[in-house]
Amino acid sequence: MESPNHTHLDPSIFFLLGIPGLEQFHLWLSLPVCCLGTATVVGNITILVVVATEPALHKPVYLFLCMLSAIDLAASVSTVPKLLAILWCGAGHISASACLAQMFFIHAFCMMESTVLLAMAFDRYVAICHPLRYATILTDTIIARIGVAAMVRGSMLMLPCPFLIGRLSFCQSRVIPHTYCEHMAIVKLACGDTRPNRVYGLTAALLVIGVDLFCIGLSYVFIARAVFRLSSHEARSKALGTCGSHVCVILISYTPALFSFFTHRFGRHVPLHIHILLANVYLLFPPALNPMVYGVKTKEIRERVIRVFLWGQGTGVKTSE
Repeated sequence: MESPNHTHLDPSIFFLLGIPGLEQFHLWLSLPVCCLGTATVVGNITILVVVATEPALHKPVYLFLCMLSAIDLAASVSTVPKLLAILWCGAGHISASACLAQMFFIHAFCMMESTVLLAMAFDRYVAICHPLRYATILTDTIIARIGVAAMVRGSMLMLPCPFLIGRLSFCQSRVIPHTYCEHMAIVKLACGDTRPNRVYGLTAALLVIGVDLFCIGLSYVFIARAVFRLSSHEARSKALGTCGSHVCVILISYTPALFSFFTHRFGRHVPLHIHILLANVYLLFPPALNPMVYGVKTKEIRERVIRVFLWGQGTGVKTSE
């Protein structure tokens, strides 16, 4: 394994250290990473294919789910290959431009995902609170505009970060104690004034996590109020059931994100490897689990997936006969 010491001298190279303190377990940790990466690719491609090939699923909620799957796939491609290279053979060397690009795409994709989750909460709000206006509010044009807004929002909020880091000087180590080029992990290596970077990073995170969680929570307050006004217990159960998958995805996505956010900024006594493990849980688990949640809890998707497999088996049987 090549020593990272030369990164102290080479201004064009960073070195991703992996998980400091757990180097002896890197090979073992690569197993769940590989499994989660595989589940992410298989699960999200399945969602995209099933929705694309089933006209009955060309509805707003499933189109938003396709956006979520596409973002999860892109985020996985940005992180998993380099992460596995680090865990398998210590290949942590990365050029400064590639590191900044990885940082930009990882954080931008996370912001886009948060925007799509907010859009999915709005979809559930309209479906339950204004069912008669659902088709006129969530038209194909509006859905396309929401998708574009998610991409623009994530990209624009992250765009200043590479330039803010580019103005910093790294006069000592360029070894990043992390598995990927995380914004604050890079900023902590700089020798100059990093307050603009810290303030902007915190502001961008609060604008996304804080605003989106507040709006999602508000939408579910209105949903709960509308549901509990229904006189039929069966109608209430059905209405709440339509929100179950989305609530599970919100918990899967935001819980590790909030733990990672707060421990990174306020958990000064939390060991470094815990910080890094939480950050990796935030990046790896939601993309792998989201398709499973929707596949298990959404009847329409579950039936279509089963039909595809049964159709393949039936084709094989007929051919053999």
